[in-house]
Amino acid sequence: MSEVQSGVAPSEGSQSDISISFREKATKGKVGFKRKLWLFWALLGPGIISSLSNNDAGGMISYTMTGAVFGISFFLPLLFLLAPIDYNMQEMSMRLGAVTKTEYRELLLRYFGKFWHYTSVAALGLANLMYIITEFVGMTAGLTLMGLPLWLADLISFAFVSFVMFFMGYWSKERLGILVGVVNVVFIIVAFMTHPDPAEIGKVFTSWPSITWDLKSDGMLVFILATIGNAIAPFMLYYNNNTTLDKGLTRKDLRLGRIDIALGSLLQPIFAAAVMICGAALMGHVANLDDSNPADLITAFVPVTGRIGSILFALGLFNAGWLAAITISFSSAYTVAGAFGWKRSQNNKISEAPKFYALYFGCLLLGAIVILIPDLPLSMLAVFTQIFATMLFVPDLIFLVLLTNNRKIMGEYANSGWKRLLGWGIISLYSAVSVVTIILTLNGTMS
Repeated sequence: MSEVQSGVAPSEGSQSDISISFREKATKGKVGFKRKLWLFWALLGPGIISSLSNNDAGGMISYTMTGAVFGISFFLPLLFLLAPIDYNMQEMSMRLGAVTKTEYRELLLRYFGKFWHYTSVAALGLANLMYIITEFVGMTAGLTLMGLPLWLADLISFAFVSFVMFFMGYWSKERLGILVGVVNVVFIIVAFMTHPDPAEIGKVFTSWPSITWDLKSDGMLVFILATIGNAIAPFMLYYNNNTTLDKGLTRKDLRLGRIDIALGSLLQPIFAAAVMICGAALMGHVANLDDSNPADLITAFVPVTGRIGSILFALGLFNAGWLAAITISFSSAYTVAGAFGWKRSQNNKISEAPKFYALYFGCLLLGAIVILIPDLPLSMLAVFTQIFATMLFVPDLIFLVLLTNNRKIMGEYANSGWKRLLGWGIISLYSAVSVVTIILTLNGTMS
């Protein structure tokens, strides 16, 4: 089925002309099993990077605080129950790009008009700024503990994330992203160093405790909302959709694309659970979590795991912030550059797409500047970011489901009956999160 038959034709200046035949490039000169293996390796990237980027520094701080407040609790199985939401949202985003060869943002403009198009771009920009601020919070925490002043730690972090601009081509940047994502394994190492009770962990997966809370005083609901909010993020839709185009994926690649996303959706809760277990070991070691900062959390690991465990956790936090800052900034650059019709691709050199890379650079710079504001409640900022970014994401979830439901756009690749039901179920959940967040805010619980 051609793009004309499916109802969508790539517009002039879209990304679809950048990587014409990914499959041919990835398998050139290879046959049989070797060809399949190389294609699988070459295809890995967008789904894994997007999911692991969602385990950003802010998310990891939020998970650590959740563990420190509630210990080994029902939050652990909740992480895995939310994994299908991550998978299905990303799968729809990837499938939309592979089938239509058109950006989600462009389809939004074409089918829902300028208001929702520019509202979505603005919401993504705001959500991404909130995320990037928390990335710099996490990256600088360990460096300040080494005795560096905040401004220098901030500058070093900014330099690390900016460095990726100088990698040539999407492939090089993607391989770097996967390598950085692998470093998340340090959180599992630290979790083992805290010596958790396997029986206690097993119990929370086999029995669901009764939950009670007071909307006006109990912080449990806030952490539940943050955990649900951290399952998906606005940048994931835009990043996965745009990298699908940058990589030149087609309908033939859908099966392997789904495997890539499934691996990311599995790794995300595993690393998140490890961090939550780490946090559980800090119960009683952090005096006032509401006023704490990530440096306080890192220092609290010293009496529990020794200095090595504390250093490893700081390394993991820096790494999580690094990968997320790269991914989130690129999602902003893709979207804003597209809204103005500018050239945009990680396959371009800086000289070929200067405005695209200027947007990437500018997003990072703004986030780096904000954390220098004194007396920010840095740890709780990370928790609230997960919640409020989710509220901004609800309209895009609705549009994503509507677009992938539409047979005029997707043809035979439109959502099946159960996929439609699941899509609207996800929308209902996150709409409910938004409503409860508003109620909590009005009651003063979120302050």
